[in-house]
Amino acid sequence: MSHAAFDLVIRNARVATASDTFDADIGVRGGRIAQLGAELGRGEREIDAAGRVVTPGGVDAHCHLDQPMPPPVRMADDFDTGTRAAACGGTTTVIPFAAQEKGQSLRAAVADYHQRADGRAHIDYAFHLIVSDPTPQVLNVELPALIAEGYTSFKIYMTYDDLKLDDGQILDVLEVARSHGAMAMVHAENADCIEWLTKKLEAAGRTAPRFHAHARPMLVEREATHRAIALSQLVDVPILIVHVSGREAIEQIRWARSQGLQVFAETCPQYLFLTAEDLGIDDSYRGARCVCSPPPRDKANQEVIWNGLNDGLFTLFSSDHAPFNYDGTEGKKPGGEEVEFRHIPNGLAGIETRMALLYSEGVLAGRITLEKFVELTSTNPAKAYGLHPRKGTIAIGSDADLVIWDEREFVLHNTQLHHAVDHTPYEGMTLKAWPGLTLSRGEVVWDGREFHGRAGRGHFLACGAPSLLPRRSARPA
Repeated sequence: MSHAAFDLVIRNARVATASDTFDADIGVRGGRIAQLGAELGRGEREIDAAGRVVTPGGVDAHCHLDQPMPPPVRMADDFDTGTRAAACGGTTTVIPFAAQEKGQSLRAAVADYHQRADGRAHIDYAFHLIVSDPTPQVLNVELPALIAEGYTSFKIYMTYDDLKLDDGQILDVLEVARSHGAMAMVHAENADCIEWLTKKLEAAGRTAPRFHAHARPMLVEREATHRAIALSQLVDVPILIVHVSGREAIEQIRWARSQGLQVFAETCPQYLFLTAEDLGIDDSYRGARCVCSPPPRDKANQEVIWNGLNDGLFTLFSSDHAPFNYDGTEGKKPGGEEVEFRHIPNGLAGIETRMALLYSEGVLAGRITLEKFVELTSTNPAKAYGLHPRKGTIAIGSDADLVIWDEREFVLHNTQLHHAVDHTPYEGMTLKAWPGLTLSRGEVVWDGREFHGRAGRGHFLACGAPSLLPRRSARPA
């Protein structure tokens, strides 16, 4: 009896990549794609896709898992529950953040984060760095060494007291990115404007969750986006503006692109599906569930974001999963108390729903093409952070990270999800698709009904140089 040609063959797939859609069988050997073609040889295991769409597994390049928080606040998802939820939602690679605390070495932050991830992840993962204390040791020794070791992206904050950098510090960090070929991500909101507005609101007794949006109008995002672009132009280095929420920041990015500047942009589901009204239309505390920064805007603004996804303004679509329970003492009610909006932990859950939301309301609603969906959720994130072509595509030699899509209508409830968060901001939405099967390196981790992962099977990935850009030579001395 002849040996099987492949470990696994997926038959009759409607294969979708960022550039093409075509019918093929997918042959997998040793966890990688070995062949694409018609009527492939036998597999040890066979799965009939029956003409359904098969996309690369999602790469969620902006999510927060088990990130250290000041007590009593604690994130609901660690690497076990967070990667379980990701896999069930069609994501096969996550890139969360190793966050430096002020006074801490960057290397210590990375070591701590590895400890949190080791033996827990069900799917593959890499790390971004958060640089909050760019000392000479960090800038000259730690950061260059960590970039060389595969931590090729880092995030800079222009807001939050415990994370923000001033303009001079940002320039210093951007110069390291330029010298060592790293990707710099920027959270662009003007901290001083936010603080001034927050104090005004507090003085007037306006402290309910809905006033979070009043303290962070589009203007504060617009100004910081403009400044981030100017700083990157001064250093002559590409930047990626994360979680862009609205029209005014988008206008700044379009202007930068028109000047030939390499400014990339990311957006998230909350800016397509939520509005400021989700933070509350009265002083009820329920809106705390949707407090995130930047906050959602209005309905007209959702269309601006959709247009940006469709026309290439946005390079990436990420979840910015920042999981906090609504009830209890560790999440949106620190110590069990309903607190002023200033003290509500920022962020919402989205690691499991990101792919299905965009597939349902983007692809199946005719707003974006299937190829654009793959580009935004998988291929471009892998390219931006140096994981392509191992991740982010269906190609010979790539990891067999694949999603077979079930197109069916259902109403979304938090009880169906696999995260450890007690709510979803998308409760009650009617969706038109969900992953029917998720494969991570050729292994079924989600079969459409049950999760089949194994804590510790996920591999840590060292990232290469970002490949969204042409290779650039170092600046002449």
